[in-house]
Amino acid sequence: MTPSENRTDVAGAADTLEKPGAPQEPSAEPSDAAEQVSANRSSTPDTSESAPPRADGEKLAGPSEDDPAELRERLLRVLAEQQNFQRRLERERDDAVRFAATELVRELLQTADNLSRALQSVMPGAPDQDEALKNLLGGVAASERALQGTFAKHGIRRIQPALGEPFDPNQHQAMFEVEGSGCEPGTIAQVVLPGYAYHERLLRPAFVGVARQSSAQQGSGQAA
Repeated sequence: MTPSENRTDVAGAADTLEKPGAPQEPSAEPSDAAEQVSANRSSTPDTSESAPPRADGEKLAGPSEDDPAELRERLLRVLAEQQNFQRRLERERDDAVRFAATELVRELLQTADNLSRALQSVMPGAPDQDEALKNLLGGVAASERALQGTFAKHGIRRIQPALGEPFDPNQHQAMFEVEGSGCEPGTIAQVVLPGYAYHERLLRPAFVGVARQSSAQQGSGQAA
């Protein structure tokens, strides 16, 4: 190889190094990378500042444990309420059974009153003079006794106060005052209609007239 050919090859190699075949993209600047990292950090919420610092040995807040005595008291209270509710249900059930025929008995009271009035309306001695009337009254009296017996069998009691008996507002209802009855003032002087009680429940009070203090008794009381 001649000296001229060697110079030509060296010059070609130098041109090849100075002019590459594919252009290369410039690398990112350091300042751009720092800005990208800062933006990523700002988009992520930081919860470290919201939580208050916890002292050494401090436990995490949670549901407090109840006192055993308080739990026992609460349990006893719940059991007592349950027992009271059970007793109330039993009492209501018993009352429903005992007083199931209340409305029926109320309807039959008028029949009992009519039978009693029929017997009281007969003049004394009249049945002895009329055999048919005597037989009729015997049948009415038998019906009245049977009805009262049925009432007593099912716990229905007739309230028939006696004359001179003290007035009881729990069983009697005063309709008027009677003067000159010979009874003590405030006592029963007349029975208009008997009352009835269904077990311990009052169905109807007895309608009565109460004796009133006479004018003579008032004058003697004032003079004394």
